[in-house]
Amino acid sequence: MNKKDKKIIIISLAFNIAILLLTIFGCVVLFTGFEFMPEEPLIESTKLGMFKFFTTDSNILMGVVSAVFIACEVAVLFGKRADIPKTAYIIKLVATSAVTLTFLVVFCYLSIVVNGRVDLLLKNSSVFFHLVNPVLAITTFVAFERTKKINLKHTIWSVLPTAAYGVFYITNVSMHVQNGKVSTDFDFYHLIQGGVWQAIFVVPLLLAITYGISVSLWFLNRNGGKKSNL
Repeated sequence: MNKKDKKIIIISLAFNIAILLLTIFGCVVLFTGFEFMPEEPLIESTKLGMFKFFTTDSNILMGVVSAVFIACEVAVLFGKRADIPKTAYIIKLVATSAVTLTFLVVFCYLSIVVNGRVDLLLKNSSVFFHLVNPVLAITTFVAFERTKKINLKHTIWSVLPTAAYGVFYITNVSMHVQNGKVSTDFDFYHLIQGGVWQAIFVVPLLLAITYGISVSLWFLNRNGGKKSNL
């Protein structure tokens, strides 16, 4: 491994360690209810209730994948592996697409729901899960984890987390419709306030957006940032 490749992988390693640590800290904050910023919670939830949010799930996925990447990168640095396996890059694309969707939903949609009060979406764990982790993930994947191992066909895997969450979300909402109305206690992203039938349009739209994100990240990964032979 030449000096350039070693430098790039060390930078990527630092980003992945930061993502993993912030994910762990954010989950602890959510689970314990600890607050380091004054907050009026937009959505009440129990300790285990934190898992009902795509924000939490996508960031945990990102944290787990970052841990996998850390293991692979350390192995490469110490000569235990020749390179980072293709599977690791594919799941990194999947996880990065998921947190990028979270980022876009927060700033392009939820910011409107809360009447422009973006500060309400950046308190305590949310500042990491809505902003810091997605930015770190996008930056390292695009700039320091370039690879020719991922093909365009692999981008389709990125829709799986969104599809799985969509099934959970719509099922949960459908089970709690009262008098034909959808309570925001269950439709907490305000996606189908007009009725469950709106899922026919909302879910495909979110899947399309996710796929578009994945293709964009794939393109940027192949054509921008620091080139490595790993």
